[in-house]
Amino acid sequence: MTALFEDLIPVAVTQVETPCATADPELWFAQQPADVEFAKALCSTCPVVRACLAGAKEREEPWGVWGGELFERGVVVPRKRPRGRPRKNAA
Repeated sequence: MTALFEDLIPVAVTQVETPCATADPELWFAQQPADVEFAKALCSTCPVVRACLAGAKEREEPWGVWGGELFERGVVVPRKRPRGRPRKNAA
């Protein structure tokens, strides 16, 4: 993931340790909503979070956590829905 920033960010910034470079790469593309929220929280500590989000929007990333936001089909969504059908509202 960090390699994607090489053209977008000055060299001095890319030498900074980022959460995506140190944490499990699968975390940024997790299936479980709790894992996605954890990845988003890690992004909040990242020094390049704004550039990451801008780059992901520009590239229309198909999915994953980028810049502290969750992308699905190239669009930022507020949260990951669990698998399966939504629950019916009790009438």
